[in-house]
Amino acid sequence: MTADGDGTGLAGGAQQPGVGVGPWEGGLPDDPRLDPVLLAQGDRRNVVDGYRYWRREAIVADLDLRRHDFHVAIENWQHDFNIGSVVRTANAFLAREVHIVGNRRWNRRGAMVTDRYQHIRHHSDIGALAQWAAESGLVLVGVDNVAGAVPLEETRLPRAAVLVLGQEGPGLSDDARAAAQTLVSVAQFGSTRSINAGAAAAVVMHTWVRQHVIGHPV
Repeated sequence: MTADGDGTGLAGGAQQPGVGVGPWEGGLPDDPRLDPVLLAQGDRRNVVDGYRYWRREAIVADLDLRRHDFHVAIENWQHDFNIGSVVRTANAFLAREVHIVGNRRWNRRGAMVTDRYQHIRHHSDIGALAQWAAESGLVLVGVDNVAGAVPLEETRLPRAAVLVLGQEGPGLSDDARAAAQTLVSVAQFGSTRSINAGAAAAVVMHTWVRQHVIGHPV
């Protein structure tokens, strides 16, 4: 068991050889955010340098002070391998929460351990997600290249939103499209019907950040 109690034996998450920093050199700092195991063994986790040696719970607490107002939801009816990638991207863009709709179990490999720092909520179906969103004052924004969707590039995304993505291949379910207050599509120019769900998630999250956080909101 590690100092922050995650049970991996690697102090706060899987270590990556050749990444990060080695053991702390010199006198040990007096900072309760720091993990004594990481200080002694080095920190090669998938975290930015500003969080080196920090305990996992300290990182989460710091992120919680700055999280953005958008959420991300992804349907999980076929154990989509893209869910891990979506979680990793949600962490990068500091989404408030990630919502898994459908099957509770999902493939975490693509998350690269970032799920340890991201709040994740499960909903049994789209109806449950929609009810939770309504009670929380959030707008459901479906992301899919279907008839009736408005171009993302010409759309002002709601600040308090849940960005909803479907399965790789079929896209959003009929229930998800019906529940969404608006549907947006990502502009494409080639022959493929749709882009990877993880890629679509990155595009729409970056659009939200560009509109509401970076520089002068548009």
